[in-house]
Amino acid sequence: MLTLPPINWLSLLPGLILTVTGLLILFWDLWMRPEERRLLAWLGLTGFVAAGVVSVLLWGRNESAFNGMLALDAYALFFNVIFCLVGGMTVLMSVHYLDTVEIQPGEYYALLLFATVGMVLMAAATDLIVIFLGLETMSIAVYILAGMWLQRLRSSEAALKYFLLGAFASGFFLYGIALVYGATGGVQLGKIAAAVTTAGASPLLLVGIALLIVGFGFKVAAAPFHVWTPDVYEGAPTTVTAFMAVGVKAAAFAAFARVFLHTLGPVHAEWEGILWVIAVLTMTVGNITALVQRNIKRMLAYSSIAHAGYLLVAMVAGKDLGGAALMYYLVAYGVMTLGAFGVVIAVGRHGEPNEEVNDYMGLGLRYPVLGVAMTLFMLSLTGVPPLVGFTGKFYIFSAAVEAGYIWLAVIGVLNSVISAYYYIRVVVNMYMYEEGGKAIEALSTRPALVAVILLAAAGTVLMGVFPSASISIAKESFLALG
Repeated sequence: MLTLPPINWLSLLPGLILTVTGLLILFWDLWMRPEERRLLAWLGLTGFVAAGVVSVLLWGRNESAFNGMLALDAYALFFNVIFCLVGGMTVLMSVHYLDTVEIQPGEYYALLLFATVGMVLMAAATDLIVIFLGLETMSIAVYILAGMWLQRLRSSEAALKYFLLGAFASGFFLYGIALVYGATGGVQLGKIAAAVTTAGASPLLLVGIALLIVGFGFKVAAAPFHVWTPDVYEGAPTTVTAFMAVGVKAAAFAAFARVFLHTLGPVHAEWEGILWVIAVLTMTVGNITALVQRNIKRMLAYSSIAHAGYLLVAMVAGKDLGGAALMYYLVAYGVMTLGAFGVVIAVGRHGEPNEEVNDYMGLGLRYPVLGVAMTLFMLSLTGVPPLVGFTGKFYIFSAAVEAGYIWLAVIGVLNSVISAYYYIRVVVNMYMYEEGGKAIEALSTRPALVAVILLAAAGTVLMGVFPSASISIAKESFLALG
């Protein structure tokens, strides 16, 4: 008689909720009239909220499933909440936006949910093969999302570039898994950690680690693996760009940190030098190239690259403080960036994306709510106190200094100073010029988008002024890896 092994369904529950919601959207879309399809957004939002609530209710558990291939711990649940928050805010930004770009909502919302399922798998995976499966589940959905703006040639170009380079990077990642398996005799992170602790780093393992860095570096948009980012961010629908800039980056760092800071922590000295160089390159290339951008989505793309560099500083610092700073900054970066892209969406119109920096001339004078919100996001991304961007960078650079990487912290601070030029340029355009900007649609017709912008603005201020609760949760979550 065949007996099936017991399955810990609780560990799968957030992902199952998202999967079932995505399938319901696909089937419901078949029977809906076109004028009713906005209801699909609320079903998608319900799925994200339900998965997020379940993740909060499961807080405090420390279990595994599928013979140790998935973990139900505070670390995974912390990222689940981030993913559901990002997904829910993306849905709210999309309610009106999909009409302006003429994208079919059924497939769009289903793909958002399926991409988030991949993210949930990546955060919970304690096996390199499962991390790869989660990575591909997320990536395939996002490849399609990037090309869904069929009326815009750049969207198709973005999807093709992302797919080709993403497949190439996945090959590196998979080959890295094979070499790590050859060096340690396992793909489960616990077995790898035990082998590394006992035998140290062999040449075969070091090559495998280098290839894993290439795979993760592509997904987090770290230099020199960042070349896809500007074109894809500019060409993709703006809501998808926001989702990629925050959700995809958070998922990649979730797996990156679990593998490197925990599993490969015993050989930290063997790979920290590589990440040190990549962090400096990423911060510097991102910020310097952003200085000359005139398209705001390309500017935010290079900004995203620079912020990946700051997050890599936390990876290099390692230890508990570096891990907690990494997780806190991912939340801070998510709030700021989603809010900024929300304003970019608000400025666009049907047939007029209005994505040039000069399109923001006089925006703060004509639309005070958008002006104040965008000012908060730009100043926070710069690192101006007391906003959340400053607090996040303070924790990251403090972790680097405490770990002895003083020059890395100095380079990070100098990069933050450089970034002030292109961030504050947007603020100058909004308030120092009365003419030259574009008229936009009334915000009263887009309440869901306004809610996202206001929520992000409130988080940018409150998390910066009162950071203790957030950093405490981040510390607790990271310690769960042990």
